[in-house]
Amino acid sequence: MQGKSGGAVAGAGRLGYAIGMAEHAPLPGWADQIRTTYLRGEASVFILHGNVYDLILHKGELVSLTDFLANVLLAKKPVVCQYNPSLGVKFRKKDAKIGNLEELLGEGGVPEKLEAIEKMLRTTDGVALILDYAEVMAPAADNSFLADADRRAVVTLHRWSMDRSFENTDSVVILVAESLAGLSPMLSTNPRIATINVPLPDSEARAELIRSLEPEANAREIERLTAHSAGLKTVQVRGILLPGEDAEEAFAERYELIREILGEAHDALKRAKKLTRMTSGMTRDQVISYLREREGLDVAARHQKDDGRYDEVLRLLAKRKREILEKECYGLVEFVEPDHDFGAVGGMEEVKRELMQIAINVRDGNTKRVPMGLLFTGPMGTGKTFVAEAFARSSGLTAIKLKNFRSKWVGATEGNLEKILSVVKALGNVLVIIDEGDRAFGNNDGDGDGGTSSRVIARIKEFMSDTTNRGRVLFVLMTNRPDKLDIDIKRAGRLDRKIPFFYAQDANEVEPVLMAQLRRHKVAHELELPRDRDQTSARLVGYSNADIEALVLAANDRAEAAGERVTAATLSKVIDDYLPSRDANMLEYMELLAVFESSSRAMLPKRYQAMLVSELQDKLRNLQRLVR
Repeated sequence: MQGKSGGAVAGAGRLGYAIGMAEHAPLPGWADQIRTTYLRGEASVFILHGNVYDLILHKGELVSLTDFLANVLLAKKPVVCQYNPSLGVKFRKKDAKIGNLEELLGEGGVPEKLEAIEKMLRTTDGVALILDYAEVMAPAADNSFLADADRRAVVTLHRWSMDRSFENTDSVVILVAESLAGLSPMLSTNPRIATINVPLPDSEARAELIRSLEPEANAREIERLTAHSAGLKTVQVRGILLPGEDAEEAFAERYELIREILGEAHDALKRAKKLTRMTSGMTRDQVISYLREREGLDVAARHQKDDGRYDEVLRLLAKRKREILEKECYGLVEFVEPDHDFGAVGGMEEVKRELMQIAINVRDGNTKRVPMGLLFTGPMGTGKTFVAEAFARSSGLTAIKLKNFRSKWVGATEGNLEKILSVVKALGNVLVIIDEGDRAFGNNDGDGDGGTSSRVIARIKEFMSDTTNRGRVLFVLMTNRPDKLDIDIKRAGRLDRKIPFFYAQDANEVEPVLMAQLRRHKVAHELELPRDRDQTSARLVGYSNADIEALVLAANDRAEAAGERVTAATLSKVIDDYLPSRDANMLEYMELLAVFESSSRAMLPKRYQAMLVSELQDKLRNLQRLVR
């Protein structure tokens, strides 16, 4: 390998201890970025963040990131030193004399160890230093709240990045931190320090991993497993496909049991081995129960070809993936599994037509025709969440709900957001549903929170406008107060389509909603529309979809108690008894806001389609004075 300046010797007084692999083999993208940045002389201090506690597949073996750094990327350095605040200094390689070895290996806190390491860096050529848990040594916090030891560590590490003498000795320092937001901004925003993200494994990396774990799998099986494992770490994929095997005797006993149950099923031997690993730790009765639950699949599999033998694995993978990712994101995301499509949505024909076309483009892979994001706006109870879930099912996208990720701890909010976005990016083909978007991304200036709100909104804007996500990551932001949203987040290129939602405006619009609720809840009834309109739908004009659902359920309860089916008279009595909670001025104000946000007049109620813009603006201004 050549030195930084391109020659065998990298400049006057600088030795050519390059970094890279001893053999000519491809490096992961992040590792190659370190190598090229270092060899160009652009930086000698690096921050690695993101997926830093995962395993890396190298030459058929899975190794930790620090092992990969020490034994592969930095293998040509004469000295490879690793410092962990808990375990102290450890030399992974020592082919040069270290003058202050006793000081390095002796007792001492972080400031003392960094001081000793600095002496080594100044007196020894070609040192590679790996600093684990850098965010613990140099945490993100206001300087006035930092302990003296933390302040000294921050200043020391910052000074190293500015010190040319380290470059002259051809040394390299790599700080490892899972969360960049948890690291002092003096380091994370320092232009002299190269910040490099270690991403979750992409499809190519996962396919290579699966080929090594499942050498008997064919191309179609590898493709399916690769697609289903999107968003998972390498160590998690390995844990699902190759769970720890128990004692040899127990494994053999379970294998024979499963082999007997499978009988002469197609590919029984291979499937028995796979199922034996998957049922590790189960008793005999638990194994039988586990297989009995899948009896239909097992019987069908006897007549299938190779494509069916991983069905159990894929089902387990999907289940474990949801559990893992929800845990990985600290419970800040929730996977949504809709049980309905647009067939369960009553009314809103223009809205359904618009969304169905987007869903078709998503399914067909026409990414250029898929918007970057959708804004659902309108009064509460108009079915925004229900329609979003129906859209998720119709489009085939994996749906997740983004919960409140804000935290009272310094740097935690940004760290939570980065974790969520990294998972979303890796998942791909995902619909991100954000309810009450005005609370999550309201247009405030961040006063009182140290600028956290402005940084969060800026990061969200950056992610939402990343065109590489088009067709892969689709945001649905829902709010009844779009006027409280940051105006820049609503522009084209972030939330391209604005979908308005309104209460039913007449009996004709109420009736599809009413019948959809009856179907959805499987209510036995004798209603016939428009015959029963005067007693039912005509009286529900102006009611929200949520109100109509509540009335349907109440009528069903009353009818079941009497041993009858729901009739027009039953529903009419329930309507008489129902007291909807509403603020007429506020509801009209929310409707007008939805009108102004709408991307198309065709999606508006008829009474708004014909109104002049000036008339709508006057009406909105009058209502503003009443609701504020």
